[in-house]
Amino acid sequence: MFKFVLLCTLAVASRADIGEEDGVLVLKKSNFEEALKAHPNILVEFYAPWCGHCKALVPEYAKAASMLKADGSEIRLAKVDATEEADLAQEYGVRGYPTIKFFKGGDKESPKEYSAGRQADDIVNWLKKRTGPAATTLGEVAQAESMIAENEVAVIGFFKDAESEGATAFLKAAEAVDDVPFGITSNEAVFSKFEVSKDGVVLFKKFDEGRNTFDGELSKTDLLAFIKANQLPLVIEFTEQTAPKIFGGEIKSHILMFVPKAADDFNDKMAEFKKASEGFKGKILFIFIDSEVDDNQRILEFFGLKKEECPAIRLITLEEEMTKYRPESEAITADNIIAFCTLFTEGKLKPHLMSQDIPEDWDKNPVRVLVGKNFEEVVFDPKKNVFVEFYAPWCGHCKQLDPIWTKLGEKYQDSADIVVAKMDSTANEIETVKVHSFPTLKFFPAGDEHKVVDYNGERTLEGFTKFLESGGKDGGAPAGEEGEEDEGIDPMSVNEDDRPYPLKILSRVCNKF
Repeated sequence: MFKFVLLCTLAVASRADIGEEDGVLVLKKSNFEEALKAHPNILVEFYAPWCGHCKALVPEYAKAASMLKADGSEIRLAKVDATEEADLAQEYGVRGYPTIKFFKGGDKESPKEYSAGRQADDIVNWLKKRTGPAATTLGEVAQAESMIAENEVAVIGFFKDAESEGATAFLKAAEAVDDVPFGITSNEAVFSKFEVSKDGVVLFKKFDEGRNTFDGELSKTDLLAFIKANQLPLVIEFTEQTAPKIFGGEIKSHILMFVPKAADDFNDKMAEFKKASEGFKGKILFIFIDSEVDDNQRILEFFGLKKEECPAIRLITLEEEMTKYRPESEAITADNIIAFCTLFTEGKLKPHLMSQDIPEDWDKNPVRVLVGKNFEEVVFDPKKNVFVEFYAPWCGHCKQLDPIWTKLGEKYQDSADIVVAKMDSTANEIETVKVHSFPTLKFFPAGDEHKVVDYNGERTLEGFTKFLESGGKDGGAPAGEEGEEDEGIDPMSVNEDDRPYPLKILSRVCNKF
């Protein structure tokens, strides 16, 4: 009897080690396995206390935990301070913050990466999809009304025969979408309530038209295209919460209006912007960004804008290479925006490449200063071997490299055929050279071939010297080949403010959150 009581006491004590904050379990390496045993379905956030994105997630994560509890769900939310529990973070391949993984059925070997948005509804819907049916059966009107009322967007399939081909295609589409709840009904009263007379699919939403009725062949592909085109507002604001939906969606062409929300003519500008958006639904995503918000200043910088220059319009494509476009007219009217977008969809726009003016003393110092306007003239000089650092003024790793790069410039200052240079890539862009991280180091050997060699060696004076003396062979690789990951984008080794903002967002959406 004593042993039984002792074991129970130890079990309770063990469970007590799993603390909670706002309904979210606080996990460590010492209680991680115990938590998985006690809660077979558990979503775990690996975070860093200093991470701004993690801080922004806190209230939504707690809200999601509360929503699940109110529903009587056994799914639990948990968090791990990855800076304190480094071994645990390494075990699960955490390389950026926040990283969120779902452990289903107590399986700790192969958790699934969380891939939806950062709002409570997104988290809850994603988890329900992972643990329940792809679509909830709606047997009465009240259930359908509740689903529509409780969600920003909801998709309901109306099928008189739940086993029909159309219903099967609908369920396959439902399985493929993580961030929107799906319902399916054969109930005549539900058909009648929502004025549906035949089999079909309706997307209900709390914005714009309020509802969209699918009109096409009931196939998984067509249904997914319909949902993707209608699940976002015609115009969406860029925020921490909407970023995953914006960058993770199917529409890779984005037009952005930078405008201060506090401006007297904000509503007028929004009306023009929204009017223009109607004709490009499903083709171009219309986004507005509050130009007065501190967190948005990096985005303005990325587009070569200052707060004083807003309101302004820019367009960007987010394919393998990001390409930016600028309208000829700065006037924000529906007609101007429509004309700009039409030229883009017809392939008649030329990319907008930023460039500073050429400094008068650009070639007077050991390290030559390049800008967009003199870049090709210098690096493709057939008689020169040019080694270039592409940097950002705010990048911590660039600042660390600066004294070494200056010494390298001094070493080759009097060389007849070697030039050491640098270019601020936040203010200058080159069509033939794409920079994805800071610092990026590229070598342009002499000759008429316009070759480019990526430097992947040690960032030391000795390493750079060997590279240059070997003609770009010792520590180099042809541009485009995979090398070691650049320190400038290693999310575990740098503060998040030391990464190029668009790359930071894109990598987080695609790979982490």
